[in-house]
Amino acid sequence: MTRRPSGAPLPEARPDSTAPLPPPELTEAECRRCGTYIAGLDGRYACGVCGWVNDHSEGHRRLPRADEDPDRPAKGRRRPKQLPGPFPEAPSAAPAEPGTGPGAGP
Repeated sequence: MTRRPSGAPLPEARPDSTAPLPPPELTEAECRRCGTYIAGLDGRYACGVCGWVNDHSEGHRRLPRADEDPDRPAKGRRRPKQLPGPFPEAPSAAPAEPGTGPGAGP
């Protein structure tokens, strides 16, 4: 990611828009690195052969803001589901024989 120079102006504020965005346009081009024929949306490409990706600013239209995403979760952030961690070891049901545990010496 490139940093914005300290003297550069901040991006202009966009007015709130409730109008839905038009559907993306399917575009086609050749990969700039390996020449593979690739397809993308609105001029944004990623090559599955060599991994080349063009910059998002090269697209034909602006990217939607988060609040314009119809699949965005309701207000606030949802916590991701936690994967099950390592299970604690269950204590053995049988008592240990005397003289076989830690600290038992000759």
